[in-house]
Amino acid sequence: MSSGEKIINRINSDCDEAVNKINANIKEKREAIIAEAEKTAEKEKAGIEKKTNAKLSQMSASAQSRSQLEIRNTLLKKRREEIDKTVDGILSYLLGLPDGEYFEFIYKLAAKIPDCDGEILLNAKDLMRKPADFENRLKDAGLNVSVCTQPVDIQGGFVLKKGNIEENLDFSALISSNRDSLEDYINRELFKQ
Repeated sequence: MSSGEKIINRINSDCDEAVNKINANIKEKREAIIAEAEKTAEKEKAGIEKKTNAKLSQMSASAQSRSQLEIRNTLLKKRREEIDKTVDGILSYLLGLPDGEYFEFIYKLAAKIPDCDGEILLNAKDLMRKPADFENRLKDAGLNVSVCTQPVDIQGGFVLKKGNIEENLDFSALISSNRDSLEDYINRELFKQ
């Protein structure tokens, strides 16, 4: 081997060694960059998972709260419907009483009014079906009243007229004025817990 060949071999060997060092250095840097990128990716993944879990937890709590509110509102609406049906049923019951029971109820209602003089007004149906001793029974109940022959526009019950003052004892007016008490009673009886 000539000295020129030796020099070329030495240059090739030095180049190979330099290339190997460069490749090793590049490999080391590449592995460091990859390791750093993996570390950063893991941190970001953990942060995203944490944010996602927090958001899911918040969405779940919100959905549960909305669901509970919807259930509560539905129950309240159903309760209100049942109360309304019961109140309507009370009025229908009173209006549908047989004549004898109906007027017995009127006498009991009249007995709750303090002694007074005046005139009692009935609807057209009640004027036609009132018992013959109606005024006497009202006097026995404590009302010294005469029965007006002109019908009044009420569903049932009566209106007591004392001079210019009228006291409305129509069943629907009585139920309306006592609605809160009736609702409390109905709530206790229908929705015992």
